[in-house]
Amino acid sequence: MSWPERIVIEPGVLAGKPVVRGTRLAVEFILELLAAGQSEAAILANYPGLTRDDILACLAYASYLAHEYKAYPVPV
Repeated sequence: MSWPERIVIEPGVLAGKPVVRGTRLAVEFILELLAAGQSEAAILANYPGLTRDDILACLAYASYLAHEYKAYPVPV
């Protein structure tokens, strides 16, 4: 499973933020829940339209972005 199958960006949905396909749940929201310590089971219980693969796709998308981001130190 690759994240592009589950994560979409549509200008008319949440102002173009990446969301889980078929929902209005932003990737950043799912990542915030995980970062705050919510378990996968708790997230799935609170958002029945979400699947484990959707959560994994959010993590894969975040990993992709982290790999794509290039930061170069500025000489002082």
